[in-house]
Amino acid sequence: MKRVVLLVTSPRLPAGLLTADAWDIVRAHPVLAAQESDQAAALRAAGASVEIVEKPSAEVILAKAQPAAVWLAGPASDEHLARDLGLRLAREPGLAELELMYGSWDPSGARLLDAVTVTDRLRVEDPWKREQTHRSLARYLLEEAYEAYDSIIEGDLAALRGEMGDVLLQVLLHSRLAEELPEDERWSIDDVAGDFVDKMIRRNPHVFSGVTVESTQEIIDNWERIKREERQHEPGKTTWALPALVLAAKILPKVTIPEDDDSLGARILRVVAGDENADAEAEVRLALRRYMDAS
Repeated sequence: MKRVVLLVTSPRLPAGLLTADAWDIVRAHPVLAAQESDQAAALRAAGASVEIVEKPSAEVILAKAQPAAVWLAGPASDEHLARDLGLRLAREPGLAELELMYGSWDPSGARLLDAVTVTDRLRVEDPWKREQTHRSLARYLLEEAYEAYDSIIEGDLAALRGEMGDVLLQVLLHSRLAEELPEDERWSIDDVAGDFVDKMIRRNPHVFSGVTVESTQEIIDNWERIKREERQHEPGKTTWALPALVLAAKILPKVTIPEDDDSLGARILRVVAGDENADAEAEVRLALRRYMDAS
C-alpha cells in the first residue's frame, strides 16, 4: 500500500532542524512541496530529493507516491490538501496510508518571535506608531499596567490575558524605538531579554547557583541584598512617578515618620505602615469599588 506523510515543521525554527525520525523519512523517500522555501533548500542541501509541485492535489500526490512520498507542509500547513487527501482516502481506504508527522514544533515562547515581527511592521507601516517616541508612549505604559493590575484585583484572569498583551506591546514598542537610537546608545528586545535572564540568574542563587535557603523570607532577603549590591555599582533613584501608596510601600521601611507631624499625609502613612504585609494600593482600590457598587 502506498504511504503519504504530511511533514509539518515550525517556521520559527531554523530550516533543517528536524527530529531524527523526520530526517530518516526525508532521506528515504521523495519530498514534495508547493514552493521553494528555506526548509526545502535545507533538505536538498542535506541530500534529500525535493520536487516542487506547481499545482498540488490529492491525485498528484498519490501518483508520485511510489510507493511513498513526503509532503512538506507550508506555514499554513496546507490544510486544503490534507483535507482533500483525507476525503479521498476515506472513500478509498485501500489506496494509501496517510500519516501526519511533526518534524519540528514551536518551543514555549516561540510566538514571541511573531510578536517582534508584527511590532517591526507596525513601526514601519502604521502612521501613528511611526510618530511615537519613548516620551509620547510613557503614559500608555502606566495605563496598560494599571488595567492589568485592576484585572488581577478583580480576579478576572480572562481579562488579564488580554491586558498582558497590551503591556507586552509597550515593551516591544519601546525596544523597537531603541533600535533607532545612535549606535552607542542603541538596544533591542534581545538586549532586554538578555538583561532579564542575567538578572534572574544573579538574583536567584538558590535556583541557579546551588545556594541553600531555609525559607521564603531568606529568598527575599537574598534578592534585596543582591539588589543593593548591584546598585552600589549602578546607583538608582526613587521613582517618584509611582502611585503614592505604591511609593509609600517602598519608602516607609527606610524612613521614620516624626510623631509630632499630624498632617494628613503623615496620618495616612502611619496607617499604611501599620500593616507592612498589606497591599495598600489594592486595598484602597477595592474599597473604592465597593463604595461605587453600593452607590
